[in-house]
Amino acid sequence: MDVTTTKKIYFLSDFHLGAPDFESSLVREKKVVGFLDSIKADAAEIFIVGDIFDFWYEYKAVVPKGYTRLLGKLAELTDSGIKVHVFVGNHDMWMSGYFEKELNIPVYHEPKVFERNGKQFYIGHGDGLGPGDKGYKFIKKIFRSPLCQWLFGQLHPTWGIGLANYFSRKSREKTGSADQHFLGEDNEWLIIYSKEVLRQKHFDYFIFGHRHYPIDFKLSDNSRYINLGDWIRTFTYASFDGTDVQLHEWKH
Repeated sequence: MDVTTTKKIYFLSDFHLGAPDFESSLVREKKVVGFLDSIKADAAEIFIVGDIFDFWYEYKAVVPKGYTRLLGKLAELTDSGIKVHVFVGNHDMWMSGYFEKELNIPVYHEPKVFERNGKQFYIGHGDGLGPGDKGYKFIKKIFRSPLCQWLFGQLHPTWGIGLANYFSRKSREKTGSADQHFLGEDNEWLIIYSKEVLRQKHFDYFIFGHRHYPIDFKLSDNSRYINLGDWIRTFTYASFDGTDVQLHEWKH
């Protein structure tokens, strides 16, 4: 896909809608929808790179209530011909067809490679990549298994969603403010991971979420690592104008 001089590709991630409560989540959802509305005139494509929701599970005939503003806006965008891509994150990995069927949005469960205007993009949420965090990587394999998803689906939604929200809250409490500053080149696990991938194949841009801290880091003379930040504290996103990727803060 070529991006013309009047069209851009946008990237954003980590809305965590639903957390920590309905009121603050609704304020955040309205900001995301306002941003999407502001770019619809010049957007060629939109990539949402994980953790749209703080928790999401698609029961056979039930989806979690709420988020009607965002889901409606996404439907409006795809109906108008704007291509939207969604990556699952560690909080909303249990997507299983609703977005594809209802919104015509492809959903990716692993990092994926894209080429746009001759530039190579490596895009993913970022959880479980790079060195360390063996405990989470083990748990992620269990949670991704069809058996685990089926067992969870046997719980009544009131119990299942309540349990999931409890563990999501505990996860945020454990993380605290650890993700609010740059850890250094040798300690940023997604920089380490990007360098490892770069040794095998060239990519112009590595674009991730998950980190909740906006980062634009030069990996080599012609390769960069971009972390998109979040829509909880930073309200940051990236855009590609056909030539370069830039990070921005949305202040509306």
